[in-house]
Amino acid sequence: MSSMSARERILGALRAAVPAPEPDSRMLEQRINRHHAHGPWRDASPSERADEMARVMTSVRTEVWRCVRAGWPALLAEKLTQAGVQRLLLDPATTEGAGLSAALPAGVQTLSFSQPLEAWKESLFSDVDAGFTVARSGIAATGTLVLAPDAGTPRTVSLVPPLHVALVYASTLHADLHEAIHAEGWSAGMPTNLVLVSGPSKTSDIQQTLAYGAHGPRALWVVIVDDVQEVQA
Repeated sequence: MSSMSARERILGALRAAVPAPEPDSRMLEQRINRHHAHGPWRDASPSERADEMARVMTSVRTEVWRCVRAGWPALLAEKLTQAGVQRLLLDPATTEGAGLSAALPAGVQTLSFSQPLEAWKESLFSDVDAGFTVARSGIAATGTLVLAPDAGTPRTVSLVPPLHVALVYASTLHADLHEAIHAEGWSAGMPTNLVLVSGPSKTSDIQQTLAYGAHGPRALWVVIVDDVQEVQA
């Protein structure tokens, strides 16, 4: 009779091993909650969270501006014109999209995602200069935008154009990812295409040489709207 093979010995040992007890999911969640309960930005004001959001995003090559609600359309219109943007992809059906469209000079054309991707794929990838989105919320600790794409603003708007322009309200900023998950109830109904953006697209080769724009926009602009006083009022 042939001796037992190494494979058979290993499988036999695995089968004979005592199975590990199933972890108590409730206890695990309680430990995680306790760990995050006193995070560095949990007690910070919305304005302080906005400061940290701007600091972290700026450190990863993102252009960030702070602005009041009434002033951001004019600010972005000026910045887009200075950057030579001629075709801007946005959703005119939203309040923010309509507001930005009204503020743009005649030299900037707005486009909407009103047709199937295949119908204008070539033009989308070659002619559109920038895409405008409104973040669902933000995460201060990591400088992250939380985007919830929909039919009017699909993922393509934030991924394809070389410049991604995003708007986020200070009143929506969370301290960290853990707080965002619980505050927005992701476990009960997280959108299928939830997108987290923490800077422009970047990658590096084996020599750790950074390259921007390889897998998405090579530039990211963010406007943080200081709306906290309006919300409190």
